[in-house]
Amino acid sequence: MKIVRYQDDRIIKWGISEGDMIREMDGNPFGPFHLTSKLKRVEGVKILAPCDPSKIVALGLNYRDHAGELKMKLPEEPLLFLKPGTSVIGPGDGIVYPKMSGRVDYEAELAVVIAKTAKAVSEEKAPDYILGYTCLNDVTARDLQGKDGQWTRAKGFDTFAPIGPWIVTDLDPRHLEISAYLNGERHQHSNTENLIFGPHQLVSFISRVMTLLPGDVIATGTPSGIGPMSVGDRVEVAIEGIGTLTNTVVAEE
Repeated sequence: MKIVRYQDDRIIKWGISEGDMIREMDGNPFGPFHLTSKLKRVEGVKILAPCDPSKIVALGLNYRDHAGELKMKLPEEPLLFLKPGTSVIGPGDGIVYPKMSGRVDYEAELAVVIAKTAKAVSEEKAPDYILGYTCLNDVTARDLQGKDGQWTRAKGFDTFAPIGPWIVTDLDPRHLEISAYLNGERHQHSNTENLIFGPHQLVSFISRVMTLLPGDVIATGTPSGIGPMSVGDRVEVAIEGIGTLTNTVVAEE
């Protein structure tokens, strides 16, 4: 099932993607719902980010190939940082290149969407707390990341968390190809087999640190091949079994 969040005549709705149509949902995927008989063409609505998280819990250095690229030792525990909910945008929205940065990078990531409140969840029970998976671009002001030493500013600008295009609920996250394309040219290519800490481990670990709420997102880290973007560039995050998230870089007004 592909869960879509969309805007129809200024009203935000939930639905299920059925090819070039969306079947409207009565309710929302984080509570009781049923599918209606109402259908809407995709081109007649605006597709939004598929969730509205209170926070994005992101991972640093969680791919073996990325650690090798940086010549860094594999972490013994997940390295966590946060991106604010205000950084979220949806498919087709513009990534704003901030004037205070001289280098802004793409980072293709598999994202986990939390289904219900999770606190101190065991790894065995973690699947019960996952609604599904989507694509995420962990946009990063690389120069500011190095300058600050901690990552809040570099990762937290408005528009620095494109998510979408939908949430796939029936997906095994362990063996998925993941790629990033810049203006049609592939720059990142790996497989979730290279994750150091997988989604179930992450839900368990993070929920022992902070309570995860319905709609919260875990960004599982990026593989090797990260690089800079410029104003006017088109960046795509493509994940096997999910689809492609596309955004364009725009100048700050």
